[in-house]
Amino acid sequence: MSKIKLAVIFGGMSTEHDVSIVSGISVLKNLDQQKYQIFPIYIDQEGNWYEYLKNITEIDTIKVGDSIKEIKAIENPIDCLKQMDCAFPVLHGLYGEDGTLQGLLELIKLPYVGCKVLASSVSMDKAYAKIIFEKAGLKQAPYIYIREDKGNYRYIQKDFTEEITNLEEVSKKIEEKITYPMFIKPSNSGSSVGISKAKTRQELQKAIMHAEKYDKKILIEQEIRGREVECAVLGNEEVMASCVGEVLSAEEFYSFDSKYKNEESKTVIPADLPKEIVENIRKQAQKAFKAINGSGLSRVDFFIEKATNEIIINEINTMPGFTSISMYPKLWEASGISYPTLLDELIDLALQKK
Repeated sequence: MSKIKLAVIFGGMSTEHDVSIVSGISVLKNLDQQKYQIFPIYIDQEGNWYEYLKNITEIDTIKVGDSIKEIKAIENPIDCLKQMDCAFPVLHGLYGEDGTLQGLLELIKLPYVGCKVLASSVSMDKAYAKIIFEKAGLKQAPYIYIREDKGNYRYIQKDFTEEITNLEEVSKKIEEKITYPMFIKPSNSGSSVGISKAKTRQELQKAIMHAEKYDKKILIEQEIRGREVECAVLGNEEVMASCVGEVLSAEEFYSFDSKYKNEESKTVIPADLPKEIVENIRKQAQKAFKAINGSGLSRVDFFIEKATNEIIINEINTMPGFTSISMYPKLWEASGISYPTLLDELIDLALQKK
């Protein structure tokens, strides 16, 4: 039986470039070389494509912030991809997880791991994902979103009516709908990049200006006091849900530094939760995945509100981290599927969509 020619693509132009490198290297090290002829492809932060030349068996474990060396420029990425049987785009964030690369792979008819164009794009945009979750009847934190527009801000009503105003006035409008503390997020970003917590109007305005460095569309959500939990899903039409894990952040919230740099942050897998709550979370994770028309994989993040024990969906991630500390592979490992077996299953699911 001939080996499957597999392109593993990592890096990319998003703010999550460094995390993607660590995820990509982890995937490379866990693939079965008896099954796959592996072609590692690195995309730098300017969008240039390279062949990663280092022998997979000699790849060392790397950490977030380490750079990729031993590369050779790919003159024609399209021709390179057309020689493959399947692609595994281990890319997080814009230009890799948002439907952009997925559209390219669709155009050249190359099967790929993960969600298709629609699911990828709406899930990357937190504001639009919330609209879909609302339609699906999933409970969420109170939220609004605004758009920066040449120094002013467009306040978006529930019916999509827009009102242009300044920072002071938009802050007042936000305060009418949402109580402090609140979280301010770039709508299109991941790994908690650009997220701030605000307890006052001054902090809110500072957070808005910080978030707009990463995206013109800005999501503002009321804080949910409770436990942060995550569930992994796997499948195309028939979707499985993993056990549930809990995030214990060493900081006030699960920021980029808390995730990748603070060793005091921990995950508990499986989470210490009543069986009925676990089953409810698993069902809601499957429902959220179906609502976005997902395929392949996603990780769905929830809160369990302290005061009510209600389950509140936070977001869905269509290409979650695959680093050694990432929840997605760890959740499946705790559910009885090893990392290498999980990769095999994801590639099989990609080829089934062919």
